[in-house]
Amino acid sequence: MNSISFSNVSVRVTVDGSDASKTLLHTVSLDLPEHRIGVIGANGSGKSTLLRLLNGLVEPSEGTVSVHGDDTVAAVRKVRSTVGFVFTDPLSQLVMPTGREDVELSLRRSIRNSKERSARAEAVLDRFGLLHLADQSIYELSGGERQLLALAAVLAVDPTVLVLDEPSTLLDLRNRELLRRTVAGLEQQVIMSTHDLDLALDMDRVLVVESGRVVFDGGAAEGVARYRALCAVGVDGDALSGPVTGGAPT
Repeated sequence: MNSISFSNVSVRVTVDGSDASKTLLHTVSLDLPEHRIGVIGANGSGKSTLLRLLNGLVEPSEGTVSVHGDDTVAAVRKVRSTVGFVFTDPLSQLVMPTGREDVELSLRRSIRNSKERSARAEAVLDRFGLLHLADQSIYELSGGERQLLALAAVLAVDPTVLVLDEPSTLLDLRNRELLRRTVAGLEQQVIMSTHDLDLALDMDRVLVVESGRVVFDGGAAEGVARYRALCAVGVDGDALSGPVTGGAPT
């Protein structure tokens, strides 16, 4: 059961001010057991919707999503203890004045004793090379330092699955490489959406999402090549309804 499964999943939202609806994701069926999975596609393609289904931030309009056998709607609290989610902008995730306080906040539910919680937070910050920044205001830190703090706060509670939604968007080259090395060394299963095709090439498997459909599912190099081709040609919606390459049809 150590896999993530999508079974005929669609997501629709109501268009403001009307009875009409918009489909964000079209009938996706996937089984995701690989250690490193990349999700690539244009802005608005459905990448974030796909990722947010993994820990109940978005609920399916049809179909089901399960994480290690737990339904993301019926067992959302258990799923969220299994799946850690890191957002694109760390300032939307870091809610305390300093990194130390944010990591301790993440640990509050699992470690009741304040001294033990403080020691654990310090160990987590040290693991990520952030201890020297622990007591600085998060607003004094660089984008890369904030992103690593957000990652540390999520990983402090030892999730089994780590979901990263475009984590390198706000990073310069040095911090992107630091993020890349950090992610490569994690024990957790990582599912990451990204516009950085070099990061995508590090993955064991790549999904290409376009207009709410998974149009490619397979190896990283092939997936990046398919995405480059889609961007170059400007493929329309009708062409995207064909068979998926390299994986289960969606």
